[in-house]
Amino acid sequence: MSNDNLVQLLILMVVVIFFIIISLVFVLVFMNSREKRKIKAKQEKEEGKTQIKKSQVIYTPESIFDFMEFEKIEDNMIIQKNGKFLMVVECQGINYDLMSEVEKASVEQGFIAFLNTLRHPIQLYIQTRTINLERSIEGYKNKLKEIETKYNSLEIEYENLLKSEKASEEQIDKTKYELVKQKNLKEYTADIIKDIERQSLNKSILSKKYYVIIPCYESEIEAGDFDKTEMRNMAFSELYTRARAVINSLFACQVVGRILNSEELIELLYVAYNRDESDIFWMDKMRQAGFEELYSTAPDIINKKIKLLDKQIEEEAIALANKKIGEVRSEKEAELIEKENKKDEKVVERAKEILTKHKKYIGENVAKKAIDKLEKNTKEKKVKDTEQEKDRSKEEKQNGNIQEKGKRGRPRRKA
Repeated sequence: MSNDNLVQLLILMVVVIFFIIISLVFVLVFMNSREKRKIKAKQEKEEGKTQIKKSQVIYTPESIFDFMEFEKIEDNMIIQKNGKFLMVVECQGINYDLMSEVEKASVEQGFIAFLNTLRHPIQLYIQTRTINLERSIEGYKNKLKEIETKYNSLEIEYENLLKSEKASEEQIDKTKYELVKQKNLKEYTADIIKDIERQSLNKSILSKKYYVIIPCYESEIEAGDFDKTEMRNMAFSELYTRARAVINSLFACQVVGRILNSEELIELLYVAYNRDESDIFWMDKMRQAGFEELYSTAPDIINKKIKLLDKQIEEEAIALANKKIGEVRSEKEAELIEKENKKDEKVVERAKEILTKHKKYIGENVAKKAIDKLEKNTKEKKVKDTEQEKDRSKEEKQNGNIQEKGKRGRPRRKA
């Protein structure tokens, strides 16, 4: 074989090998992309199943109570499931920065003494609340109504005194003084309401409340064969003793404290679990609306629909009853009008019946002549009524024609 043939053969082999390599690369890329698509589709399918499972989760009151760390509130205590009892002391804060150096040193010494007297763990809790001025505005508006009522009565009394001849100058001056006083008070209260309403537009008004949470465990109470009631009473005595000790110790720091009652504890937990709705749904409003659980800010939708349906049924029933009463009245009125229109005919018919019934006593000839006269009078009256109706319609038609001619003959006013 010559050298040229050998070179050509080698070149051909290289070209074939090159095409084979390129084909393998394409096949490898295709397989990798296919595998990636399968993995992606599988992941999307699993994510879809997870979302469906999440959407199918139903929250019940029991699941909410399992999530919460407390079981119930009783005897001014928060009772937890793990045999733990809590009592909360609310503290009034002091403005430390505005104090003198001597006062600051006194507060610091008092706080050190408070820490040294502690023989049990405590927790300091600060709760930030949005100030809602709606209650203040409602209170001022109610007060303004009372002032306006008193002012109106004084104004009437003052006018009567001015008109009366028996009233003395002293009475008039005294009443005038009270009237001016009430007027100024009314205007001042109205200005306060306007200012508070203007402030209520600012939603960033916040207040901070400070609490000391004092715990007590069942293990700390003396061992014995006690039932739940006795255990709760012993825990209350222990917590109350600790709370009074904390309040007395804090008083040395010029901090005034008080123990929260059960209702205030409910409000504390309600605000903690419903931060966004607590400034809208207050505790009293929540109770009036029928919300009895701390985890709920809306009544049961089924009960709400039932109440709305009952109300709708009542309203529609009243409307239907009134409609039928109106229809009955309309039928009776129509019957009355019909009887009034046919009164004369009914009278004649009744007279004929009476004459026919008593013709034995008055005589048949007399009765027959009386009936003939009645019929004759009835026919004459009908003819007369018909002629009067024709004359009336003819007169109305003539009057209409005269008015039409007058309109046509009236000259038009030039613009």
